[in-house]
Amino acid sequence: MSDVAAVSVSYNVRELSLRSIELLKADGITEIVIVDNDSTDGSADAIAANEPDVTLVRLTTNIGFGPGVNRAVARTTSAYVLVTTPDVLFEVGSTEALVAAIEEAPDIGFVAPAVQTPDGKLYPSVRRFPSFADATGHAFLNFLWPSNPFSRRYKMAEWDHEAAADVDWIAGTHFLVRREAWDAIGGFDEQFFMFLEDVDICWRLHDAGWRVRYEPAVTVVHEVSRSTDQTPYRMIAAHHRSIYRFTRKRLTGVRRAALPVIAAGVTVRCGLAWVQRAFRGRPHAAQ
Repeated sequence: MSDVAAVSVSYNVRELSLRSIELLKADGITEIVIVDNDSTDGSADAIAANEPDVTLVRLTTNIGFGPGVNRAVARTTSAYVLVTTPDVLFEVGSTEALVAAIEEAPDIGFVAPAVQTPDGKLYPSVRRFPSFADATGHAFLNFLWPSNPFSRRYKMAEWDHEAAADVDWIAGTHFLVRREAWDAIGGFDEQFFMFLEDVDICWRLHDAGWRVRYEPAVTVVHEVSRSTDQTPYRMIAAHHRSIYRFTRKRLTGVRRAALPVIAAGVTVRCGLAWVQRAFRGRPHAAQ
């Protein structure tokens, strides 16, 4: 695994970060970089004490997920980089399988596994770039009618998740990236503190001629929202700011005239998500 480095961002998930490092080492990865986003639970000290061969980057402020990953990747030189999160479980051999998948063609920039929840359900980690109608329908109907046709199209509910395929975008939970592709597009856009940085980077990969690949021969388990649920209302707000930022970034020409209406709609949806969280306690990230 000399061609692969692994990077992760830690924020108040000390035990999960230590577990993740153990899994990475068991999977044959020797170059590991952890960026700690100013954790207050002793994460950085625990990593330094228990894993002295891991490169630890201590930050004095929480700069978010994408910016943290950028700083971690900058410390590596390998041909491929495995970007993972501390709340992901994976088996020995999974990284080797992802490398084999990305090496099937030189224009594959990203490859990601199937993702399951701890109870064995498939998590919708592979999605389409939604049309305006699907985005709007999903945004507002998903609260009370999760199986609405807009959400089902967006989340590719009818798609065969057992077959490897090129896809629009993949969740940034756990993926392998080709360094050439990463460098070509400049990594994550740091205007996204949390959420949609994965949508944005996949969009830019496609624009630059790279393929984004889904490989279900590898399956990981994601314990969703272990970091974001520490400050759920702040994270809901961050999610909706990212929705607006992505929309503002992608709309061009006369369509930008719709931005004030979109901003109002995103604000309303954020309020609805806060209310839902208060009454149901549903993890926002699952939406």
